[in-house]
Amino acid sequence: MITEVDIHMPLPRALREEAQRKEVANALQISPSRVQGMRLLKESIDARRRPICKQLRLLVAVDEPLPPQELPVRHYAPVGEGARRVIIVGSGPGGLFAALRCLELGMRPIVLERGKDVSARRFDLQPINCRGFVVEDSNYCFGEGGAGTFSDGKLYTRATKRGPVAEVYETFVAHGADPAILTDAHPHVGSNKLPNIIKSIRTSIINAGGEVHFRSRVVELLTERGGTRVCGVRTADGTEYTGCAVILATGHSARDVYRMLRDMGLKLERKPFAVGVRIEHPQSLIDAVQYHLRPGAPRPEGLPAARYTLATSIEGRGVHSFCMCPGGFIVPAATENDEVVVNGMSLSRRNSPFSNSGFVVTVEPEDTDAFLWEHGALSGIAYQKALEVATSQAGGGMMRAPAQRVQDFLAGRVSASLPVTSYHPGITPWDLNALLPPSVCSRMREGLVFFDRKLRGFAGEDALLIGCETRTSSPVRIPRDAATLQHPQLAGLFPCGEGAGFAGGIVSAALDGRRCAEAVQQMPLS
Repeated sequence: MITEVDIHMPLPRALREEAQRKEVANALQISPSRVQGMRLLKESIDARRRPICKQLRLLVAVDEPLPPQELPVRHYAPVGEGARRVIIVGSGPGGLFAALRCLELGMRPIVLERGKDVSARRFDLQPINCRGFVVEDSNYCFGEGGAGTFSDGKLYTRATKRGPVAEVYETFVAHGADPAILTDAHPHVGSNKLPNIIKSIRTSIINAGGEVHFRSRVVELLTERGGTRVCGVRTADGTEYTGCAVILATGHSARDVYRMLRDMGLKLERKPFAVGVRIEHPQSLIDAVQYHLRPGAPRPEGLPAARYTLATSIEGRGVHSFCMCPGGFIVPAATENDEVVVNGMSLSRRNSPFSNSGFVVTVEPEDTDAFLWEHGALSGIAYQKALEVATSQAGGGMMRAPAQRVQDFLAGRVSASLPVTSYHPGITPWDLNALLPPSVCSRMREGLVFFDRKLRGFAGEDALLIGCETRTSSPVRIPRDAATLQHPQLAGLFPCGEGAGFAGGIVSAALDGRRCAEAVQQMPLS
């Protein structure tokens, strides 16, 4: 008999296979000697009470051997000479998974990326970290793999209503990700492992007849039929690429793309987003609170760096944590040299002594009305940009960021001293109350007090705020028909992923890329 069994075991006993075998046998009411094999299907930590437990779902073989485990593989048959050519702008998860799905459907993807390949891109992170200089087409946001490549690689969704989530996970494993992402309740790949996975995906695309072009920033959409249908793109160096459709998967920081669409007269829509700061704590503090440890006690064996998710609503606006990075680092995510933007990342080991998270407040379209007359549908981008420039000026340049202890922020005073931080370019004491909009600050202050009741120490003396977190999502939506996924004014243009306002993370962007490829395949040829 092969069956699935759920067990709930305290640590560290849950780490021992023989103990698991006895627990499984007890659940099945059989002798442990009859359990011939076990394989982990899913695991999660239950830290709600002591002792801390692991919840395990195991595939169990009784009175017969367990069949060998078959890890996911992906083979993409070469596309034919007459295959449809699909232009994909952007090589983040939306663009890459759109390209893979095109291959599965017998279409030839032509992927255009404004930045460099992931190996060369690594070298362009050094200037921003060490010299405060942004390589504007190759940085933490732009380049092969998109912004997620150097942002922890969190895969926190199993919302099957969005599409085949399991296939996304399996595709990552087939290209080199740790198979543990298939079983972990909160899987992540790690910024140190993502580059090789991205390179493997690129190899799959090219080997099956697709193309990937770097340093190919798109500056114009080519149209036909009186400007009602897209037929290709032109890049900054004048090269033209033509195809039956264009999947626009450029991410939420490609502001020039929004301006290009606006200048073409294409409809854009304002949408909510969020701004705030990165909040940083010692990871030991988060571990102690989440795992109910004594102050200074080491994290028990078998427990990962603790994480948290916090959310509430204050005066009609959401206040929440965002992109929490346990055992991580705060990094400079600006895309131009006159701004400062912060984000978070962590390696697969999550062994930094710091934890950080976005701590942000929702911004509704009407909150950006001060920029509406001049910028129209791009008023949210203007709002972001103004805050990012002011953040750079407050930090003093060279990507230094303004920072403040939480207790000083609540008291409205500049911090006399700042703790050690993971943010490499450096921090400058500043009153963030004078930097962020009052409507954001007031909700942040109330949110800090509220969250400190849920997570003791969240607003304590070791908590540090670093400004500003502004790129949580796109302030703009590029509209598309709900059925065809094409822009209502331009046939053959498929807005895709986070940059188009239809995704919010690696997995949802990947799923949206797949959907767009499927929509292209359904598009009539004529």
